[in-house]
Amino acid sequence: MQANSLVVLDFETTGLSPNMGDRAIEIGAVKIKNGEITESFSQLMDPGFRITGFIEDYTGISNHMLKGMPSCAQVMGEFSDFIGDSNLVAHNASFDKRFLDAELALLSKSYSGQFACSMLMARRIYQNAPTHKLGDLIRYKNIPSDGGFHRALYDSQMTVKLWLTMLEDIKQDYGLKDISFSLVKKLIKTPKKSVHEFLNNQK
Repeated sequence: MQANSLVVLDFETTGLSPNMGDRAIEIGAVKIKNGEITESFSQLMDPGFRITGFIEDYTGISNHMLKGMPSCAQVMGEFSDFIGDSNLVAHNASFDKRFLDAELALLSKSYSGQFACSMLMARRIYQNAPTHKLGDLIRYKNIPSDGGFHRALYDSQMTVKLWLTMLEDIKQDYGLKDISFSLVKKLIKTPKKSVHEFLNNQK
């Protein structure tokens, strides 16, 4: 599988940990094939309880907006179908993977694709970036943005742009024609000081 054909996703949630009872309140995802966006998925969902004022302010999603929305079970069932057998990418993927795994486990569903983290990749490719937060990386690479971060579909769309920019930079800097998802998985685990040597050896 090529690294430019996958699903990029982002959750907005009621808190930081599904183990503490937190739930998803929005999922946004973009499917890309050969570097082109082919489909997107965006849906608010009712977690079954009121969200805090902090989360309302942080996400821009209010209790009023969630009223009458489909349940997490309904949305995540549909999202499982959207993923199919695709590989997955998220910025700070450990967070999104926790919620995806927890929500699908409640439905006795799983997925066959593998996860990669665009933040861990950026830490290796853009070691001089001031931070590796999504918004800061978008600015660092001068990727066009209207700055509306912390809504799921928008963050997914920006992560797609960052992901494809990183793949293109790797290709140009190291003379690679194609980049596989398995190469990306190895790159993410490579120590920062060894990245240059690792990529040079991929030619």
